[in-house]
Parts: sequence; structure tokens; C-alpha cells
Amino acid sequence: MSKSLKPCSGADAVQKFKRAGWTVARQKGSHVMMTKPDYQWTLSIPLHDELGPGLLHKLIKQAGLTVEEFNEL
Repeated sequence: MSKSLKPCSGADAVQKFKRAGWTVARQKGSHVMMTKPDYQWTLSIPLHDELGPGLLHKLIKQAGLTVEEFNEL
């Protein structure tokens, strides 16, 4: 069974995805768009104080990570 997802802010999520190889492509308002070479998704991360678990799970899945990998970053 998978570990539970630790809550994090949008800024923390951006830093974790950077460690996973994603780069900031642009920012518009309170949303950061992240890309990875040869990858089909662009991650759109809102810079909120805390991201909802549903949104965070979706971003992790789009990034090709598991919850455990994301929590360790």
C-alpha cells in the first residue's frame, strides 16, 4: 500500500519537481508552468499556500512519479 501524500505548498512542489528534472518554462500570474524535454505534459502548478490532494496527485501522475518518490524529493 502506498504512503500517504504529505501536504505541500505550490512553491515546495515547484522545488520538488525541479529536483526530478523539470524546469520552469514560464509563469503567468500565480501559476508556474514546468516542462521536461521529450515529455508530453506541461505541469501547471498554482503557487498556493497548500495544494489540494487531488491536484497534487494529478501533477505527480503527470510527472511520471509515485507518491513515495515525490515525498522523498
